[in-house]
Amino acid sequence: LQERGALGFERHYHVTDPFIRRLGLEAELQGHSGCVNCLEWNEKGDLLASGSDDQHTIVWDPLHHKKLLSMHTGHTANIFSVKFLPHSGDRILITGAADSKVHVHDLTVKETVHMFGDHTNRVKRIATAPMWPNTFWSAAEDGLIRQYDLRENSKRSEVLIDLTEYCGQLVEAKCLTVNPQDNNYLAVGASGPFVRLYDIRMIHNHRKSMKQSPSAGVHTFCDRQKPLPDGAAQYYVAGHLPVKLPDYNNRLRVLVATYVTFSPDGTELLVNMGGEQVYLFDLTYKQRPYTFLLPKKCHTSGEVQNGKTSTNGVSNGIHLHSNGFRLAEGRAHVSPQVELPPYLERIKQQANEAFACQLWTQAIQLYSKAVQKAPNNAMLYGNRAAAYMKRKW
Repeated sequence: LQERGALGFERHYHVTDPFIRRLGLEAELQGHSGCVNCLEWNEKGDLLASGSDDQHTIVWDPLHHKKLLSMHTGHTANIFSVKFLPHSGDRILITGAADSKVHVHDLTVKETVHMFGDHTNRVKRIATAPMWPNTFWSAAEDGLIRQYDLRENSKRSEVLIDLTEYCGQLVEAKCLTVNPQDNNYLAVGASGPFVRLYDIRMIHNHRKSMKQSPSAGVHTFCDRQKPLPDGAAQYYVAGHLPVKLPDYNNRLRVLVATYVTFSPDGTELLVNMGGEQVYLFDLTYKQRPYTFLLPKKCHTSGEVQNGKTSTNGVSNGIHLHSNGFRLAEGRAHVSPQVELPPYLERIKQQANEAFACQLWTQAIQLYSKAVQKAPNNAMLYGNRAAAYMKRKW
């Protein structure tokens, strides 16, 4: 459909109830003797590669439920990532494992043709790019992102990004992915709340200029320290996460991006923040950082704040407005909170009382009733969200 309404039609019927009800377990593919940790489609989408704790990789024809090939990868620990090398005719498969090794396999002869052992900790993810059919990257828990070029005679890889220079020796790289539309951009997830987006061209150009510099020879003894040029990295973070970081550390938990992937058109970045939530970042319309300002005093007491009732206007050590947050300057297009009319104020108070008595469903229903009449009142939404979270359904 090339008509004006095609996009709306597609979005409306893309996922329908009959389609959802039809989904179910189609088949179980038997072959591995250990946990399956990773799956990867080939470019055409008719082959599926799997990697397992049994140190084997299997190539499947999933559409016909067949096992086409199984081979031992030569790894001595769990396989965490498997990738087809682009434009190799599905012949070259790359694996990364907990033994800190990256292996390259030729599936036609079932042999391991390259073995890289440059990482010093578990290799968690491999990334490839169609624009560079002989190049791939790995992320490991030693905090390094390494780049490999199969055209070179060297059996070693080069360090593209060293996160330990910026985040300390304990940082662990967990995942990475290349933008499918612009292969020059590499997204990296590691321990901590920030997801980093790197311009690979800028890094390489910077390294070349450093090598051509006449004073470069003086610094050969610290050749490993190659700082990134300004502007080569962009940072994406959900605004509340850095504030939560000390609390996570105190409870011996970590905020860590365990998976990152781009949308097919390369305009969005989806991030799974382990132990937290899943976030979608818009890369096209980048948002400037802004701050939510909390006022010094509360005008009323007995409000529900941060999921707790408060009688003195203080909740968790933070002073809150009775009508929610006040936005920072420069966000003037957001209309200010308005006072609720008396009958809605009564409904809100009833909801607050239900919340205080831990009658979560009743509180949700009352807040929803008020929201219908005052759809622009942020405080009602916030209190209802707190009730939903407390209900824990």
